[in-house]
Amino acid sequence: MDSEFDRDTAVTLREPGVYDAELSAGWTIIQAVNGGYLLALLGRALGDALPHPHPFTISAHYLTPSVPGPAVVRTETVRTGRTLSTGQASLFQYAEDGTEVERIRVLASYGDLDALPDDVRTTAKPPAIPPREHCLGPSDGPAPIPGSSAITERLDIKLDPTTLGWAVGAPSGKGEMRGWFGLADGREPDPLSLLLTVDALPPTSFELGLTGWTPTVELTAHIRCRPAPGPLRVSITTRNLAGGFLEEDAEVWDSADRLVAQSRQLARAPRG
Repeated sequence: MDSEFDRDTAVTLREPGVYDAELSAGWTIIQAVNGGYLLALLGRALGDALPHPHPFTISAHYLTPSVPGPAVVRTETVRTGRTLSTGQASLFQYAEDGTEVERIRVLASYGDLDALPDDVRTTAKPPAIPPREHCLGPSDGPAPIPGSSAITERLDIKLDPTTLGWAVGAPSGKGEMRGWFGLADGREPDPLSLLLTVDALPPTSFELGLTGWTPTVELTAHIRCRPAPGPLRVSITTRNLAGGFLEEDAEVWDSADRLVAQSRQLARAPRG
């Protein structure tokens, strides 16, 4: 618990299947709590509730915006097998009248990444990102990410300059975001933090010329292997914005050039 990420995703068992949590204001974007942070918190609760340690696949539906403050996570074991166990979880917060409001509902399968075979057959290649010293972070540009983004203080992100046109008023229109990723306090990546990583870069909508909050409707993440120590490389692309919604496909690569996580999310395009 030396890392702020671990402290802020901590859950406390109240009774079997029920956990108390405190959503930190340090992981907000424009006053809304970041979806990847929330996914990691729910992932931690499921990791405690299920017999297998690591998330393999986790799908979340974001029902209502989460806000900093107390929360309750309720988990349920759906099935337990030899190599995989499946569970579901929901995060609730309290309305002004004291009633519970469901914020997120997830379904996930957990296994043991350390027990996977070493055989890899892939045509995937790491993204072409300039060396970290040639990339730019929030403190390097003339304009910060629009809105209040407390989360940027907890992340060590250096973005590919070719995906930063939006920061100087000249978005490329390509719907791409690439960069180096780590936690600001130096915590090394692990399967749980990858759930944050897939949703931590600025949204691709910025490079499409749109600014403002891009709320996630649904996010599915696949954790493929335990990441090696060191910075991660993240590539996110959007191919289609239609009807006010867009998809974001993310890949996360570790320092050993392995594809360690993938995700796809459906998000609402900014309205402003």
